[in-house]
This record gives sequence, C-alpha cells and structure tokens, in this order.
Amino acid sequence: MGAFAKASATRKVSTLLGGLAMLGTSALVLSGCAANTDGGEPVGDLTLKIGTALPQTGNLAFLGPPEEAGVALAVKEINDAAKGITVDVTWGDSGDTDNKAYETEIPRLLDAGVSAILGAASSGTSLQFIDQVTGAGVIQFSPANTSAALTTYADNGLYFRTAPSDVLQGEVLGNLIAEDGHETLGMIVLNDSYGTGLQEFVTTAFEAAGGEVVAASSYNTGDTNFDAQIAEVTAADPDAIVLITFEEVKTIAPELIGGGFPAENVYFVDGNLANYSDVFEAGLLEGAKGTLPGLDITTITDFTERMNDNWVAEGNADLADVFAYGPEAYDAVILLALAALEAGSVDGVEVAAKLQEVSGGSGDGTKCFSFAECADIIVGGGTADYDGVSGPITFDENGDPTEAEIGIYQFGADNVAVPFEG
Repeated sequence: MGAFAKASATRKVSTLLGGLAMLGTSALVLSGCAANTDGGEPVGDLTLKIGTALPQTGNLAFLGPPEEAGVALAVKEINDAAKGITVDVTWGDSGDTDNKAYETEIPRLLDAGVSAILGAASSGTSLQFIDQVTGAGVIQFSPANTSAALTTYADNGLYFRTAPSDVLQGEVLGNLIAEDGHETLGMIVLNDSYGTGLQEFVTTAFEAAGGEVVAASSYNTGDTNFDAQIAEVTAADPDAIVLITFEEVKTIAPELIGGGFPAENVYFVDGNLANYSDVFEAGLLEGAKGTLPGLDITTITDFTERMNDNWVAEGNADLADVFAYGPEAYDAVILLALAALEAGSVDGVEVAAKLQEVSGGSGDGTKCFSFAECADIIVGGGTADYDGVSGPITFDENGDPTEAEIGIYQFGADNVAVPFEG
C-alpha cells in the first residue's frame, strides 16, 4: 500500500505493517478545562457510578457483547486493584433509531445517578440522546462512535470517544480501493450521520486517487428490502462496491454477491465487519475486504483472551472471536476511573475536566499502561498518561483521540475476516 494523503491540516495518515494506518497529531492543550479539584489531591474511597447504553438489540447488536465484555473486565480490574475507587455499573440497552430502546433506557440510567454513560455504539443513536445526557451534567463516552459530526458537537465538554473519526477510516478505505486497481465505485449507504459521513470521506479519498464514484444509493434504518439499492448501484457497472451498512448486510450481501457481483470487489466497514461463519454459505464473502478502527487483534491476544475468559466466567456466552470495540470500551472505563481519582470527585463535570489530562492530552504526564500503574502515579501526586489497549488515545480539546489505527481485513472461505497482510 502506498502513502496516504493528509486527512486535514493537522492530521496525516501513514502506512504501517500488516495493513494498518495510523493517525498522528501533535498533543493539544485544553485550556481552562483541566483545573485541579481540591488542589489536585486525589481523594480515596470514591464510588463511580456508570451506565451502559450499548446495543443489546438493534442493527448493531453484534457489537454489544464485546463492548460490554470490555466494560466488565475494566470494572473487575479497577475494583480488584483497591486504589481508592470502586466502579458500579448499571447495564442498559441503546437499541437503534428504529426500536428506540434509548427512550426508556437513558432516563433509567440518569435516575440511577450515574456520572457517565458508555455508548452508544452507533453515532446516529448517540446523537438521539447526547443533549439529554450532557445537559444533565453527565459524561457521554462512546467506544465506537466514528461520525465526524460529533467532533464539534455542542456537548458542554462532556462527550468523549476512544474510536477515531471516520475522516481517517474513509481515507484509508478510499485509498485501499484505488490501490486495489479499481477505477469506478458504487456505494450502498445507511442514511444516518455515520453512513453519509463515511460515504463523504471515502468518496473524497477515492476521487483524489483518480477514481470516480458512479453510483450511491441510500436506505433508512428499519428497511428490510434492498432490491432497489442493489439494482441502482449494479446498473452503473462499478468496478467495486462499498457496503456502508450495519446488520442489513446480512440481506444485501447474499443478493449482491449471489447475484453475480464478485466478492473480491466488495468492501465492508466497521459497522458490518463481523463473523458470518454461521450466517452465509461457505465461501460467499471470500476475498472481500473491510476496515475496522483499532489495533490488529492478533497483536493483543493476551487482552482478548482475558476479556473473553472474564465474560464467560460472569455467565455470558463466548465472544466467538468478535472483539470489535471491546478494547475501546475497556479503555473508556479505565480513563473514567483515572479521571475521577485525579479529580478526587465523581461529579460528571469534574471528572470530564480531567479526562484529557489522564489520556496524555496535556502533554506532561508519566506514561503508564494499566489502571493500577496509573493510579499509583496519581495517588503519589504525579500526572498519569494512560496508553491503552486500543492505542495511545491522547484526547484533543474535542474529546477525540488524536492517535489511532485502522486495520484492513479480508474474508476467507469461512466468511471470517482476518488481518490483511498484502
């Protein structure tokens, strides 16, 4: 793979081994938002209440188990460490914009007195309740939101995410398609902030590389028939097709590929890069590629095994090698606990004011790689800079991670995507 173009004036993408691309920026200082509470002295015996609004139902339900497993492992490790803070979780379901589970779940979580809500996975779903959460002085922290619309959203400084903006994923994917030799591109796109945003960034990158987007057809959450979209896109005779969808791909892929469009010319994204070994007939997706924010999972097997073992030990089904956004969920909880410890408070606004600092965004912390290690630095009067399982994170003033990786994956004959080594 060749070099990638700049994502913005301050961000650039470079190529890494194993089909990974990294987003790097200079550290940014958040002025006026990191004032020390009680002179900066951490206060022990804190109980941090968090809620989860992750997809137990809806069109991203496949992401619910790994994300909740990441939360569960972080909570266990924080509480076992006994560093002066205990995390208490109230579990909830975000659903999606079709079933609207969040309409009852978010009020329930707020009534439980949480300081932070983890979720949603879908950017479009998060946007349905971000005002309600941040307006209550509660942090909203997503492990999986990637819509660029959330970067500058008016959130009172209370919205954070450990997943990178789709500015990066779109650039990586658009360049990948061009470098695979495709000159024309079609798209089937979910009509929400995630889908249309990612469509824009893929288009920009692909066209900058000399390609042409010849068709783009959208659908809405809750739609179940995609014949019109498939017909519209294939009629334009593109070299390749990108499916910017969630679980609707279970209907779209068999019709598209089964109808004769070559799997090796189909591209998936993070919203649908799942294990389809028990869904499709063997070989259906063989050769298709996709992108997923986060580290190559084969490099963090110690973590994924620990996460899965803890999840199963708590009475849940095995994650079956679906770990997407589990590391990001884990890191979100670790960061919240560290920020609360640094603030000496579990007040949402006061915890939020310390999140950039403990992520390394203030630029003057000591690197540490676990909750216990970072907590010892804080309790000892120092400044912790947590580098997580999902990456260095390093929040900017918008609550976005300024360093992230995008993995490139390819489906095998078993319809399971593995890191692409091309």
